[in-house]
Amino acid sequence: MADTQFDILVIGGGPGGYVSAIRAAQLGMKTALVEREHLGGICLNWGCIPTKALLRSAEIFDHMKHAESFGLSAGNIGFDLDKVVQRSRGVAKQLNQGVGHLLKKNKVTVFMAAAKLAGPGKVEIDEKGKKQTLSAKHIILATGARARDLPGLEADGKLVWNYKHALVADTMPKRLLVIGSGAIGIEFASFFNSLGADVTVVEVMDRVLPVEDAEISGLAHKAFEKKGMKIMTGATVKGLKRGAKEVVATIEMGGKSTEQTFDRVISAVGIVGNVEDLGLEGTKVKVDRTHVVIDEWCRTGEPGVYAIGDIAGAPWLAHKASHEGVICIEKIAGLKDVHPLDVKRIPGCTYCQPQVASVGLTEAAAKAAGYELKVGRFPFMGNGKAIALGEPEGLVKTVFDAKTGELLGAHMIGAEVTELIQGYSVAKTLETTEVDLMHTVFPHPTLSEMMHESVLDAYGRAVHF
Repeated sequence: MADTQFDILVIGGGPGGYVSAIRAAQLGMKTALVEREHLGGICLNWGCIPTKALLRSAEIFDHMKHAESFGLSAGNIGFDLDKVVQRSRGVAKQLNQGVGHLLKKNKVTVFMAAAKLAGPGKVEIDEKGKKQTLSAKHIILATGARARDLPGLEADGKLVWNYKHALVADTMPKRLLVIGSGAIGIEFASFFNSLGADVTVVEVMDRVLPVEDAEISGLAHKAFEKKGMKIMTGATVKGLKRGAKEVVATIEMGGKSTEQTFDRVISAVGIVGNVEDLGLEGTKVKVDRTHVVIDEWCRTGEPGVYAIGDIAGAPWLAHKASHEGVICIEKIAGLKDVHPLDVKRIPGCTYCQPQVASVGLTEAAAKAAGYELKVGRFPFMGNGKAIALGEPEGLVKTVFDAKTGELLGAHMIGAEVTELIQGYSVAKTLETTEVDLMHTVFPHPTLSEMMHESVLDAYGRAVHF
């Protein structure tokens, strides 16, 4: 008989769940993880990782199309969508197996089953009809979230796709409508646009990537249009008429409605937490708009029950889930140097072309919070490495508290900014000031030099622009 009593039991094997389980095991706690579908969760299997594999293919294809600008020649350029998708699925499969290896290495007991709370300290699991009850002192809910379906815009996997359908696209649409310009929507828009689709993006807010700094959003809008996308902001899709092979969308913008025809539609209008069938009824766990309410240590209202990651609300990011899981476990273990999660230190990345990345407060949010600001900017066109790479379009923007020199936020658009942003994330975690950043030596020639110049610019000291 397998063990049924544990110190820690984690429900959900995504980037929050499996990291929590491994950390608990490292700290000497007897740990179990229950996953109903696939280790690694949505992020690894149907989100972060496979989308990046698709986008890498699209990026290389874009470079091939512009080979002449690098003094190169490439004839008969093309792609095989099936093979692009197969590569993406292969990357996800490899990492899925890697998670299983890590859990085994750390002696975490894994149950591939559905799970729900069954009383204080109890979890009932159902493994293909075989039920049993597990016991644990601490139970962590890490069940993640799924795509939101709006009435009339529901995904059917044929003409209307959600992110899962788009990841295994069986056809290359000539005309594609993407509803929503958040990270998921704009990444798929970027991918299919690079492969030649005529892409229209509809966003209900007044700008694309609405969580980003307004200046960066504006630059992204222009970049997307330059690449051939049609961007409609302040617009809504009122309905979809599905035919045999195409969809007619009714789009309302500026008080006027138009009908446009598309081969496929991708719905990317947000996510909802996976709170159903978890046995929360009769517990003190509070659910607010499909997300579990937690305190700064990830505790729910039910003693011994915690929640982390997407099920616990925004920001819906894999790295937030992982860090939250570590905080939760280390607090349970009684470690002394545990600190609550500060969302202002969590970087956000969007892997479209051009890439977008940010951390901390936007300029508008900082002003609204009452700060007196120093704002620095440095364009990619002033950076030698960017020009040498053939990537001269982009911007690095920094926002400082004028009184204290605290770095309040950093916002970027351009090549490889999803890698660069971590420098500012470290700076915020270390609570560095503008003086610390000015005195830091950046290597030359690198894109990272722009990070230095943006700080200098905030104080009227930029050298190269």
